[in-house]
Amino acid sequence: MNCKHFCPKPLCMKPILSFLLLTFLFSSFFYALIILSGHLGGASGLYVTGLMWCPGLAAFIIIWLNKNTTKPINWSVGSTRFLSWSYLLPFLYALVTYLIIWISGLGGFYNHEFVENAISQIGIDRLPGSVSFLLFVLLTAVFGFIKGSISALGEEIGWRGFLAPAMYKQFGFTITSFVSGIIWAVWHYPILIFADYNNATPVWYGLACFTAMIIGLSFIFTWIRLKSGSIWTAVILHASHNLFIQRLFTPLTSNTGKTAWIMDEFGIGLAIITLILGIYFYTRRGELPQTTTENL
Repeated sequence: MNCKHFCPKPLCMKPILSFLLLTFLFSSFFYALIILSGHLGGASGLYVTGLMWCPGLAAFIIIWLNKNTTKPINWSVGSTRFLSWSYLLPFLYALVTYLIIWISGLGGFYNHEFVENAISQIGIDRLPGSVSFLLFVLLTAVFGFIKGSISALGEEIGWRGFLAPAMYKQFGFTITSFVSGIIWAVWHYPILIFADYNNATPVWYGLACFTAMIIGLSFIFTWIRLKSGSIWTAVILHASHNLFIQRLFTPLTSNTGKTAWIMDEFGIGLAIITLILGIYFYTRRGELPQTTTENL
Protein backbone atom coordinates (compact mmCIF):
# COMPACT_ATOMS: atom_id res chain seq x y z
CA MET A 1 0.00 0.00 0.00
CA ASN A 2 1.44 3.34 -1.03
CA CYS A 3 1.37 5.73 1.89
CA LYS A 4 1.29 8.87 -0.27
CA HIS A 5 -2.25 8.05 -1.44
CA PHE A 6 -3.60 8.27 2.09
CA CYS A 7 -1.55 10.93 3.88
CA PRO A 8 -2.87 14.52 3.85
CA LYS A 9 0.61 15.87 3.01
CA PRO A 10 3.81 14.35 1.61
CA LEU A 11 5.07 13.11 4.98
CA CYS A 12 3.34 9.89 6.01
CA MET A 13 1.95 9.36 9.51
CA LYS A 14 3.65 5.98 9.77
CA PRO A 15 7.06 7.36 10.94
CA ILE A 16 5.34 9.51 13.57
CA LEU A 17 3.27 6.65 14.96
CA SER A 18 6.28 4.31 14.84
CA PHE A 19 8.33 6.89 16.75
CA LEU A 20 5.69 7.11 19.48
CA LEU A 21 5.43 3.34 19.73
CA LEU A 22 9.20 2.93 20.09
CA THR A 23 9.45 5.80 22.57
CA PHE A 24 6.90 4.29 24.95
CA LEU A 25 8.29 0.79 24.39
CA PHE A 26 11.83 1.82 25.34
CA SER A 27 10.54 4.00 28.17
CA SER A 28 8.62 1.12 29.76
CA PHE A 29 11.92 -0.45 30.82
CA PHE A 30 12.96 2.66 32.73
CA TYR A 31 9.43 3.25 34.03
CA ALA A 32 9.67 -0.18 35.64
CA LEU A 33 13.08 0.52 37.20
CA ILE A 34 11.98 3.88 38.59
CA ILE A 35 8.71 2.51 39.94
CA LEU A 36 10.38 -0.52 41.51
CA SER A 37 13.00 1.69 43.17
CA GLY A 38 10.24 4.04 44.29
CA HIS A 39 11.93 7.31 43.45
CA LEU A 40 13.58 9.29 40.68
CA GLY A 41 16.94 9.17 42.40
CA GLY A 42 17.25 5.42 41.83
CA ALA A 43 20.70 4.35 40.62
CA SER A 44 21.95 7.88 41.36
CA GLY A 45 19.56 9.29 38.79
CA LEU A 46 20.69 7.03 35.97
CA TYR A 47 17.20 5.56 35.54
CA VAL A 48 15.89 9.04 34.76
CA THR A 49 18.77 9.75 32.40
CA GLY A 50 17.99 6.54 30.55
CA LEU A 51 14.31 7.44 30.39
CA MET A 52 15.06 10.90 28.99
CA TRP A 53 17.11 9.38 26.17
CA CYS A 54 14.33 7.05 25.02
CA PRO A 55 12.69 9.63 22.70
CA GLY A 56 16.09 10.40 21.17
CA LEU A 57 16.89 6.74 20.59
CA ALA A 58 13.48 6.18 19.01
CA ALA A 59 13.97 9.19 16.72
CA PHE A 60 17.38 7.96 15.53
CA ILE A 61 15.94 4.54 14.70
CA ILE A 62 12.92 5.92 12.83
CA ILE A 63 15.04 8.34 10.82
CA TRP A 64 17.44 5.52 9.91
CA LEU A 65 14.63 3.15 8.92
CA ASN A 66 12.99 5.86 6.80
CA LYS A 67 16.13 7.56 5.51
CA ASN A 68 14.75 7.79 1.98
CA THR A 69 11.61 9.67 3.02
CA THR A 70 12.41 11.29 6.39
CA LYS A 71 14.77 14.25 6.71
CA PRO A 72 17.61 13.91 9.24
CA ILE A 73 17.66 16.13 12.30
CA ASN A 74 18.92 19.63 11.62
CA TRP A 75 21.91 20.15 13.92
CA SER A 76 22.61 23.76 12.95
CA VAL A 77 23.25 26.06 15.89
CA GLY A 78 21.17 28.95 14.61
CA SER A 79 21.04 32.52 15.87
CA THR A 80 22.76 33.43 19.12
CA ARG A 81 19.74 35.64 19.87
CA PHE A 82 17.42 32.65 19.99
CA LEU A 83 19.97 30.60 21.95
CA SER A 84 20.31 33.37 24.53
CA TRP A 85 16.56 33.79 24.89
CA SER A 86 16.19 30.04 25.25
CA TYR A 87 18.35 30.17 28.37
CA LEU A 88 16.82 33.35 29.81
CA LEU A 89 13.13 32.69 29.17
CA PRO A 90 12.69 29.87 31.75
CA PHE A 91 14.51 32.02 34.31
CA LEU A 92 12.14 34.91 33.62
CA TYR A 93 8.87 32.95 33.79
CA ALA A 94 10.11 31.13 36.89
CA LEU A 95 11.12 34.43 38.49
CA VAL A 96 7.69 35.97 37.83
CA THR A 97 5.93 32.89 39.23
CA TYR A 98 8.00 32.69 42.40
CA LEU A 99 7.99 36.44 43.04
CA ILE A 100 4.20 36.25 43.11
CA ILE A 101 4.39 33.28 45.48
CA TRP A 102 6.87 35.01 47.82
CA ILE A 103 5.19 38.43 47.82
CA SER A 104 1.72 36.95 48.38
CA GLY A 105 2.95 34.81 51.25
CA LEU A 106 1.81 31.63 49.54
CA GLY A 107 5.41 30.51 49.89
CA GLY A 108 8.23 31.85 51.99
CA PHE A 109 11.52 33.43 50.92
CA TYR A 110 13.79 31.78 51.72
CA ASN A 111 14.30 28.15 52.78
CA HIS A 112 17.09 28.40 55.38
CA GLU A 113 17.93 24.70 55.20
CA PHE A 114 18.51 24.85 51.44
CA VAL A 115 20.64 28.00 51.68
CA GLU A 116 22.74 26.64 54.54
CA ASN A 117 23.29 23.37 52.68
CA ALA A 118 24.33 25.30 49.56
CA ILE A 119 26.82 27.35 51.58
CA SER A 120 28.26 24.20 53.16
CA GLN A 121 28.75 22.68 49.71
CA ILE A 122 30.96 25.61 48.73
CA GLY A 123 33.10 24.71 51.73
CA ILE A 124 35.08 27.99 52.04
CA ASP A 125 34.53 29.18 55.60
CA ARG A 126 36.37 32.47 55.12
CA LEU A 127 33.76 33.65 52.61
CA PRO A 128 30.64 35.45 53.87
CA GLY A 129 27.53 33.27 53.65
CA SER A 130 25.90 35.53 51.05
CA VAL A 131 28.97 35.31 48.81
CA SER A 132 29.13 31.54 49.16
CA PHE A 133 25.48 31.22 48.22
CA LEU A 134 25.90 33.52 45.22
CA LEU A 135 28.86 31.41 44.11
CA PHE A 136 26.71 28.29 44.45
CA VAL A 137 23.99 29.87 42.28
CA LEU A 138 26.49 30.92 39.60
CA LEU A 139 28.15 27.50 39.48
CA THR A 140 24.78 25.80 39.32
CA ALA A 141 23.59 28.16 36.57
CA VAL A 142 26.64 27.28 34.45
CA PHE A 143 27.77 23.75 35.22
CA GLY A 144 24.42 22.47 36.45
CA PHE A 145 23.00 23.69 33.16
CA ILE A 146 25.68 21.87 31.15
CA LYS A 147 25.03 18.65 33.04
CA GLY A 148 21.28 19.00 32.61
CA SER A 149 21.67 19.60 28.89
CA ILE A 150 22.97 16.06 28.40
CA SER A 151 19.68 14.59 29.60
CA ALA A 152 17.57 17.28 27.94
CA LEU A 153 19.25 16.52 24.61
CA GLY A 154 17.91 12.97 24.71
CA GLU A 155 14.33 14.15 25.04
CA GLU A 156 14.61 17.01 22.58
CA ILE A 157 16.10 14.89 19.80
CA GLY A 158 12.78 13.08 19.93
CA TRP A 159 10.20 15.76 20.82
CA ARG A 160 11.47 18.83 18.96
CA GLY A 161 14.17 17.29 16.78
CA PHE A 162 11.90 14.76 15.07
CA LEU A 163 8.28 14.90 16.27
CA ALA A 164 7.54 18.65 16.15
CA PRO A 165 8.93 19.26 12.63
CA ALA A 166 7.28 16.08 11.33
CA MET A 167 3.88 17.06 12.74
CA TYR A 168 4.25 20.71 11.72
CA LYS A 169 4.59 19.74 8.07
CA GLN A 170 1.30 17.91 8.28
CA PHE A 171 -0.83 19.80 10.78
CA GLY A 172 0.61 23.28 11.34
CA PHE A 173 1.66 24.98 14.55
CA THR A 174 -1.46 24.85 16.73
CA ILE A 175 -2.24 21.14 16.43
CA THR A 176 1.45 20.26 16.61
CA SER A 177 1.98 22.24 19.81
CA PHE A 178 -1.18 20.99 21.53
CA VAL A 179 -1.00 17.31 20.54
CA SER A 180 2.75 16.97 21.07
CA GLY A 181 2.26 18.69 24.43
CA ILE A 182 -0.35 16.11 25.45
CA ILE A 183 1.98 13.31 24.35
CA TRP A 184 4.89 14.87 26.23
CA ALA A 185 2.77 15.17 29.39
CA VAL A 186 1.37 11.62 29.19
CA TRP A 187 4.89 10.28 28.72
CA HIS A 188 5.63 11.57 32.25
CA TYR A 189 2.48 10.12 33.84
CA PRO A 190 3.84 6.71 34.97
CA ILE A 191 6.57 8.27 37.12
CA LEU A 192 4.19 10.95 38.35
CA ILE A 193 1.51 8.48 39.38
CA PHE A 194 3.58 5.52 40.58
CA ALA A 195 6.86 7.10 41.73
CA ASP A 196 7.81 10.29 43.58
CA TYR A 197 8.05 12.78 40.70
CA ASN A 198 5.29 14.62 42.53
CA ASN A 199 5.07 13.78 46.24
CA ALA A 200 3.53 16.95 47.63
CA THR A 201 0.04 17.26 46.14
CA PRO A 202 -2.74 14.76 45.31
CA VAL A 203 -2.15 12.84 42.10
CA TRP A 204 -5.21 14.27 40.32
CA TYR A 205 -4.14 17.83 41.11
CA GLY A 206 -0.52 17.27 40.17
CA LEU A 207 -1.55 15.66 36.88
CA ALA A 208 -3.84 18.56 36.00
CA CYS A 209 -1.32 21.29 36.79
CA PHE A 210 1.56 19.42 35.20
CA THR A 211 -0.41 18.78 32.01
CA ALA A 212 -1.46 22.42 31.74
CA MET A 213 2.13 23.56 32.27
CA ILE A 214 3.48 21.12 29.67
CA ILE A 215 0.94 22.25 27.07
CA GLY A 216 1.99 25.86 27.66
CA LEU A 217 5.64 24.88 27.39
CA SER A 218 4.94 22.94 24.21
CA PHE A 219 3.67 26.09 22.48
CA ILE A 220 6.75 27.98 23.68
CA PHE A 221 9.30 25.30 22.82
CA THR A 222 7.74 24.50 19.44
CA TRP A 223 7.54 28.13 18.35
CA ILE A 224 11.15 28.90 19.24
CA ARG A 225 12.36 25.61 17.74
CA LEU A 226 10.58 26.23 14.42
CA LYS A 227 11.37 29.94 14.27
CA SER A 228 15.07 29.43 14.99
CA GLY A 229 15.42 26.25 12.92
CA SER A 230 17.70 24.89 15.65
CA ILE A 231 17.15 21.90 17.91
CA TRP A 232 19.63 23.47 20.33
CA THR A 233 17.12 26.14 21.33
CA ALA A 234 14.79 23.37 22.55
CA VAL A 235 17.65 21.66 24.40
CA ILE A 236 18.59 24.91 26.12
CA LEU A 237 14.97 25.72 26.98
CA HIS A 238 14.48 22.28 28.49
CA ALA A 239 17.73 22.27 30.48
CA SER A 240 17.19 25.84 31.68
CA HIS A 241 13.63 25.09 32.80
CA ASN A 242 14.73 22.05 34.80
CA LEU A 243 17.63 23.97 36.28
CA PHE A 244 15.79 27.03 37.53
CA ILE A 245 12.57 25.31 38.62
CA GLN A 246 13.90 22.09 40.13
CA ARG A 247 17.32 23.12 41.43
CA LEU A 248 16.94 26.76 42.46
CA PHE A 249 13.50 28.38 42.81
CA THR A 250 11.56 25.45 44.25
CA PRO A 251 14.13 24.44 46.90
CA LEU A 252 14.68 28.12 47.71
CA THR A 253 11.00 28.47 48.67
CA SER A 254 9.84 27.53 52.16
CA ASN A 255 6.48 25.93 52.85
CA THR A 256 3.89 28.18 54.48
CA GLY A 257 1.05 25.66 54.44
CA LYS A 258 -0.41 25.41 50.94
CA THR A 259 2.79 26.22 49.07
CA ALA A 260 3.01 22.89 47.24
CA TRP A 261 -0.37 23.59 45.64
CA ILE A 262 1.02 26.76 44.05
CA MET A 263 4.69 26.25 43.22
CA ASP A 264 6.80 23.83 41.20
CA GLU A 265 5.71 21.84 38.14
CA PHE A 266 2.70 20.44 40.01
CA GLY A 267 1.26 23.69 41.33
CA ILE A 268 -1.19 26.09 39.72
CA GLY A 269 1.19 29.08 39.63
CA LEU A 270 3.61 27.85 37.01
CA ALA A 271 0.76 26.29 35.01
CA ILE A 272 -0.97 29.68 34.69
CA ILE A 273 2.19 31.59 33.79
CA THR A 274 3.32 29.11 31.12
CA LEU A 275 -0.18 28.92 29.62
CA ILE A 276 -0.27 32.73 29.34
CA LEU A 277 3.15 32.68 27.70
CA GLY A 278 2.04 29.82 25.44
CA ILE A 279 -0.96 31.90 24.30
CA TYR A 280 1.40 34.76 23.51
CA PHE A 281 3.47 32.53 21.22
CA TYR A 282 0.26 31.19 19.69
CA THR A 283 -0.63 34.75 18.64
CA ARG A 284 2.73 34.92 16.85
CA ARG A 285 2.26 31.71 14.89
CA GLY A 286 2.02 33.71 11.65
CA GLU A 287 5.72 34.56 11.94
CA LEU A 288 6.77 30.94 11.48
CA PRO A 289 8.25 29.87 8.12
CA GLN A 290 6.11 28.05 5.59
CA THR A 291 6.43 24.29 5.82
CA THR A 292 7.12 24.01 2.09
CA THR A 293 10.24 26.17 2.18
CA GLU A 294 11.56 25.77 5.71
CA ASN A 295 14.73 23.87 6.50
CA LEU A 296 13.47 22.14 9.63
